[in-house]
Amino acid sequence: MCPITEQTTFLGMPALIHSRALRQVMERAERVARTSATVLVEGDSGSGKELVARAIHHYSLRCARPWVDVSCAALPENLIESELFGHEKGAFSGADAAKPGLFEMAHTGTLFLDEIGELQPRLQVKLLRVLDGVPYYRLGGTRKVSVDVRIVAATNCDLAAAVAGGAFRGDLYHRLSQVGIRVPSLRERPEDILPLAEFFLRQNNPELRFSAAVESALASYDWPGNVRELRNAVLKAAIFATGRFVELSDLSAHVAGRPRPCQEEPAAAGPRLDRMERKLILTTLASTDGHQQRAADLLGISRRTLTRKLRLYRTEPERTSCTA
Repeated sequence: MCPITEQTTFLGMPALIHSRALRQVMERAERVARTSATVLVEGDSGSGKELVARAIHHYSLRCARPWVDVSCAALPENLIESELFGHEKGAFSGADAAKPGLFEMAHTGTLFLDEIGELQPRLQVKLLRVLDGVPYYRLGGTRKVSVDVRIVAATNCDLAAAVAGGAFRGDLYHRLSQVGIRVPSLRERPEDILPLAEFFLRQNNPELRFSAAVESALASYDWPGNVRELRNAVLKAAIFATGRFVELSDLSAHVAGRPRPCQEEPAAAGPRLDRMERKLILTTLASTDGHQQRAADLLGISRRTLTRKLRLYRTEPERTSCTA
């Protein structure tokens, strides 16, 4: 096996592997990489599932062949089949030319299907047939397409529970999870927090350092958004720092542990929980400068769910009061 160093790069992505837990995950990824097994990578949003998937491709016999990745949640429902399997000219309105799908683009290489739990039931059937080596048609096509693709899938939801609830096909789940790899969340590997934070800080401003109080706050926070949230928090702090050190005042209030300046009026448990959820969603969206996919990733929900919530908020104004 190739040795895994503390800081390395997979396909241009910088990676810091510090904790024993993450090192074991990467070693498992390296072991399975040289097989032909389909791999299901599970873990919280932002925990590093794509890094593990890229490592599998990097160490595989297909490493010199194409790497193609797609988020099943980010594709519009009416286009996902066309994106995955391609279409012929005239297959639907706007199809002015034939287009190969992602499976064809990844031929002889690796196709990474992120957020596989969001795949529609109808497409789950087609995906299962392709994984079993059955040729398929492009949309509107009359010629079957055969591909040789290594599939790595990832999800932040409990697919086994989705199978039990009838939301995901059991046969596809077992086909995807020939080998399962779970990526621990950042709160499960706290020894990674400060090395990662320092790594992100050097990327943004090599001259800055964390104060002792900031190091304590970063290590104490539970990081529900995992590595992605940590990276964004460090970026924001680096922007607002005015001296040689990042201070507590440079961190977001919830990370620094500062009290909220605005208190909501007492209300029944149900409405109050709704307002708390609304505030969390809008605050997270603001922290990503309105980027809905990044906000959804930090919140651990799908882009579709976030869009539905925002549409609801536009029709139902929030009622809160602030006390001095």
